Amino acid sequence: MLLWAPLSTLVWGPSTVFLILILLLGLCVRIWQRSHPWDLQHCSTDLTGKIAVVTGANSGIGKVVSQELARRGARVILACRNRERGQQALAEIQETSSSNHLLLGEVDLSSLASIRSFAQWLLQEEPKIHLLVNNAGVCGIPQKTLTPEGLDVTFATNYVGPFLLTNLLRGALQRAGSARVVNVSSFRQACGYIDEEHLTGAGGPLAWNQNYDCSKLLLTSFTGELARRLQGTGVTVNSVDPGVVYTNIMRNFSWVYRFLFWLVSFFTKDPKHGAIPVLYLGLAQELDGISGKYFSNSCVITLPAKPAQDPRVVQSLWNATVRLTNLDKMD
Repeated sequence: MLLWAPLSTLVWGPSTVFLILILLLGLCVRIWQRSHPWDLQHCSTDLTGKIAVVTGANSGIGKVVSQELARRGARVILACRNRERGQQALAEIQETSSSNHLLLGEVDLSSLASIRSFAQWLLQEEPKIHLLVNNAGVCGIPQKTLTPEGLDVTFATNYVGPFLLTNLLRGALQRAGSARVVNVSSFRQACGYIDEEHLTGAGGPLAWNQNYDCSKLLLTSFTGELARRLQGTGVTVNSVDPGVVYTNIMRNFSWVYRFLFWLVSFFTKDPKHGAIPVLYLGLAQELDGISGKYFSNSCVITLPAKPAQDPRVVQSLWNATVRLTNLDKMD
């Protein structure tokens, strides 16, 4: 009995109670993060005979999305920057989905030349595309880090690359009769602003990692403008925030930030749950005909940041990107 008092103080002291509260909070956040109004398991969409293209398919959300599309019968083109990792992912997806309808394509979304080469190859392989998921993205790269073509790496990968790839595949998407484009954005788009000069490493000042925020805002803006231009073609375009997902997207940060991200991983989604909002936009039958919208990670239509709602700003950005990618010089 004499030992019980100090033992009970040790067990139920302030630090222990605080730790328990933190764990309970973490559990609540985890449950909330993984709850969705849409149930993937109850979605009956069959993709047999359909062609799907997923960028950044070798890991994280892209890999999970590719696996689910393959499981539903789609012929999935895994668009990956690293061929070796892409081949490994392809083998794993084949095994888990029991699908033999997978194809690996090599593309670096930060390189305009690589995107053009990939698109040319892809159109020879598949003249019709029913689903394009622009998932590949980067963050943590120092601002004003330029590609050999003179583009900011973050803006090139997260916005200019998807812009060019989608436009090069517009014919294939329209030939499919009914097709969807899904742009994987981020809730961080609300913290960005639009400055066309950022695309070439110039422009207004950016806070820490705000190049990522701005690039995702540009992608969201592109979604609405492309949807407007594709009205009546049978192609719909929407963007989505997958939420905070524990993937290797932090690989470009210092070990300190990677360690901190690992510490809070208990409060975040894993790729399997992070892929659900993306799959919702690609599969849900109730979204037939819905286009130009931004969806939250709870699969709910939400207004994007104000710059993405301004037609003049969005059209100006579109025109600037067309010139930058030389799309205005194509026949």
